[in-house]
Amino acid sequence: MGIEEGKDLSYNEAVGQRLRSIRKQRGLSLQDVEEISSREFKASVLGAYERGERALSLPRLQRLAAFFNVGPGQLLPQEEAGEPRPSPSVPSGGVTVDLNKIDSLTGREAKLLEDFLRAIQMMRQDFNGRVLTIRRNDLRLLSLLLHQAEDDFSRRLTDLGVTTV
Repeated sequence: MGIEEGKDLSYNEAVGQRLRSIRKQRGLSLQDVEEISSREFKASVLGAYERGERALSLPRLQRLAAFFNVGPGQLLPQEEAGEPRPSPSVPSGGVTVDLNKIDSLTGREAKLLEDFLRAIQMMRQDFNGRVLTIRRNDLRLLSLLLHQAEDDFSRRLTDLGVTTV
């Protein structure tokens, strides 16, 4: 029983990290979510989900997914059996890019990066205009387009100062 509890906790934490990432991508605080949802999702409870202290029921997960306008699968950890484990230097959820800083870059690499990010925005219909999370698979594809190793490209984005924490 103790082993299963530890496994559940780490899975709950992974779900919580996904949930926190999506909430932050939307630029919302815990209190904002509580207010916008008319207190359906209380800040203290949502915070407990994000810390992995509480498990989400399937109906609750579906309502949160609908609230954030994402598929329920987007709230689940991305690593499944058979998928490659992320390298230590690349976050499993990808990286968040400050779109305002992209505009100051020049050259072929910058043009390709800007075009790629705009295409992602169009596909996701994500026009918050400030930041965009490049999912792990997006990062992998972009690094291939630029003929760079994924780890090297992730570090390059950090060196350029366009990623956020």
